[in-house]
Amino acid sequence: MSTLSNFIKSAKSIIPTFDRVLVQRIKASQKTASGIYIPEKNLSKPNVANVIAIGPGYTAQGGQLIKPTVAVGDKVLIPPHGGSQITLNKEEYLLLRDSDILAKIQD
Repeated sequence: MSTLSNFIKSAKSIIPTFDRVLVQRIKASQKTASGIYIPEKNLSKPNVANVIAIGPGYTAQGGQLIKPTVAVGDKVLIPPHGGSQITLNKEEYLLLRDSDILAKIQD
């Protein structure tokens, strides 16, 4: 049985459909401010992610194209659960709807 990573070589080759957004969680630091290392299994999943790819949007009932509110490269706040998890080359990504994104983070 072939795995998904045999078909997809990188996250850049994934083009979401409709109003879906491909994000990658920002990795939490494994080292505390005092220099103590935390095992990976004990780290909490951060709710901040980088937008990797976006879909073209969806067509509303009136025929108007509604584009996603985020752009590639944006930092966003995502819910702790939800979305479809994708693993490629040992990297984890999430595929969510644009409406599932809680907020855009401005630096």
